[in-house]
Amino acid sequence: MKNKLAVFSSMVAVLALAGVLAGVQPAKASVWSDFYDKYLKPFIVLPQNAVKPVAPAPELYAPTVEYENAVIKTVEKASPAVVSIVVSKDLPVLEECPYDPFSGFDSRFLGRGFSFTIPCPSSGKTEKRTIGGGTGFVVSEDGLLVTNNHVVADTKAEYTVLLNNGDKYVATIVARDSSRDLALMRIAATGLTALPLGDSDTIRLGQTAITIGNALAEFENTVSVGVVSGLARNVTAENGQGQIETIDNVIQTDAAINPGNSGGPLLNLKGEVIGINTAVVSDAQSIGFAIPVNKAKNVISSFRQTGRIIVPYLGVRYVMTDAGAKITGDKESAVVKGSPADKAGLKEGDIILSIDGANLSKTRTLSSVVEARKVGDVLVLKVRRREGDLTIEATLVEKPE
Repeated sequence: MKNKLAVFSSMVAVLALAGVLAGVQPAKASVWSDFYDKYLKPFIVLPQNAVKPVAPAPELYAPTVEYENAVIKTVEKASPAVVSIVVSKDLPVLEECPYDPFSGFDSRFLGRGFSFTIPCPSSGKTEKRTIGGGTGFVVSEDGLLVTNNHVVADTKAEYTVLLNNGDKYVATIVARDSSRDLALMRIAATGLTALPLGDSDTIRLGQTAITIGNALAEFENTVSVGVVSGLARNVTAENGQGQIETIDNVIQTDAAINPGNSGGPLLNLKGEVIGINTAVVSDAQSIGFAIPVNKAKNVISSFRQTGRIIVPYLGVRYVMTDAGAKITGDKESAVVKGSPADKAGLKEGDIILSIDGANLSKTRTLSSVVEARKVGDVLVLKVRRREGDLTIEATLVEKPE
């Protein structure tokens, strides 16, 4: 006990001396630090569970700032090239016409005083109305745009394009590719900002994905950010005209895609287009799909070279299995009569295992391989049939309208 009191008394004396010295002359930080380390620190014993002081954290981590700046710059760079598409059509003017639901009945049993009206077409009058909308983006400064085919599927409708700066143009549909759900539009404008096209073959799971589009056909230039959450998905979707379409090898993302975003770009942090937004799962959250941009590259290249979209064609209906592409038609013919597949001798029930030595799979589908080829290419198919495996050659032709 005496030893502890002696130590305590010594500490008090030292502190008092330090106060006197501080009153005589202001002590520099280094002097006080040396004094503390030499005379005070040896007498201070922290308990084992004492909380040690922690250096204050920076206000914001540098990587966070860099990431936010990258997203902002991408949006600022891309927005002028993203357009809103307004779909309008001449529709009959509806009027209120009288309607008697009890016509033909004896009014003595039904009573009187009933008065009904229902909407009915007027005599030949029509008015232009907005019936839908979507998104597109500029791919060349002379006014060539990309969008989804299902956005512009109505051949009797009119399409108006709204630029980010408010300019409005009537758009012409110059080419369609229903098999890839892509379409090309043109507007009478020059000097436009075009989006650079990336390489969808290099996409990796988890990388940042940014969408810009006309959400719900109401909120123009809506931005959402997420990640690439799946690759090589195969989806079946309704195209808005009551038709069911299957799209192979699409990109899945959790960046919010809404009706109206269709046809808009899916971007990476470099501001490059990596996909074209095409579909959402209506009964889920944060599950959307985009067509890989490399498919659009083929469409654009074909149009620039020939003035139309030339699609290579084999002529089979199939489902992908673990083994390969099984030819099956359900309610339709599995092998289209007169097609390259028909001429090559393919039959319903055949499984195409590989093409030119490369195996097919759920991530390397038959259609993705065919789309990457050209009209006139000869495909060497390894096929499994009940009798055994065989090799068949088929020459691709242009897909008929």
